[in-house]
Amino acid sequence: MSQSPARNRRADARRSRSAILAAAVELLDIDPDASVDAIATAAGVSRQTVYAHFPSRDRLLAAVLDHLTEETVAAMEAAGPGSGPAAEALLRLLDAADRTAGRHPALLPRLAALPVTSQDDQARHAPVAELLERVIRRGQAAGEFDAEMPAEWLVAVTIRLAHAASEQATAGLMSKEESRRALHATLLRALGIAGP
Repeated sequence: MSQSPARNRRADARRSRSAILAAAVELLDIDPDASVDAIATAAGVSRQTVYAHFPSRDRLLAAVLDHLTEETVAAMEAAGPGSGPAAEALLRLLDAADRTAGRHPALLPRLAALPVTSQDDQARHAPVAELLERVIRRGQAAGEFDAEMPAEWLVAVTIRLAHAASEQATAGLMSKEESRRALHATLLRALGIAGP
């Protein structure tokens, strides 16, 4: 039995949206000022189709950021947040996030500078924060991490330190490996354990 026309239209719309996001990531990574026309051409759709999915360029850029965040969360989940000692798991998650984000060094700083409300920013970071909090609470329960500090605070510290490490490497103030080592050592100290 064939699919209904409405179901086919929804499938076409999903394919178009995915193609637009993939093209946007690829082009914006090379040229952060790539036009909507160029993105539409690369995606194999019309400019009108892009605007049907994303009413403005800023909405398209926000969707690209959401897409990259979803990729990062998937990589963090795949890193095994529930296996092994919590400290090792936390560092694995951060390394997985960094590898994923590291595929787009020119694009992410531009997207991070988008004007967003604090609520939108919190919503975007929520899946990442939830994963980190799960590992931090596990570490606190096992006595690996300082249980005196609120887990939510330690999550915020973790996110800010990860951003700082990325900014240092992007600005050329530290090598990627130096910023990674500094992040690991500083974070482990903040969690109340000795560094590696």
